[in-house]
Amino acid sequence: MAKVDQELVKMILQRNELDVRTVSQIMEDIENESKAMLEDNPKPPPVKKQFVFIISDPNGELPDKDFTGWVLQLPEEDSPYAAEERLQRSAYEFNVTPKGRKLPVKSIAEVCEVVPARILKEQNIWVKTKEPVYVLKTKNQIPTDGNLSGLQNEDTGDIF
Repeated sequence: MAKVDQELVKMILQRNELDVRTVSQIMEDIENESKAMLEDNPKPPPVKKQFVFIISDPNGELPDKDFTGWVLQLPEEDSPYAAEERLQRSAYEFNVTPKGRKLPVKSIAEVCEVVPARILKEQNIWVKTKEPVYVLKTKNQIPTDGNLSGLQNEDTGDIF
């Protein structure tokens, strides 16, 4: 049902030359019904979410290579280790739809790029980056001497 502004309803009722008492009674009834509907169906509080980053590391070479991955969100109380399982369940749900039967998803990358947010939301997972993003390594240090020489990579000489 479409939501209509109460002022618009009041204006239309007055335009149709109804009695002022009738208009005010109708408007009061509308207001009471809308309050009752809000009390019966209160909006659930928003889910607090945590960010998770999944890295594509097919060969287990994380310390030695550069990688890409996807930023996801899960409910705060859930384990981050559930992210991959939820993406897999989303893939199964998508693959049983008519579109999924035509073009089934077969990888995590395809799930993040193709599966609609509606299906992902049903599994309590939200994909924040449809395209994979680059993962950078850091030493997690800030130089204290005031110059950038401490940010130089010891192996290659590149500045971070």
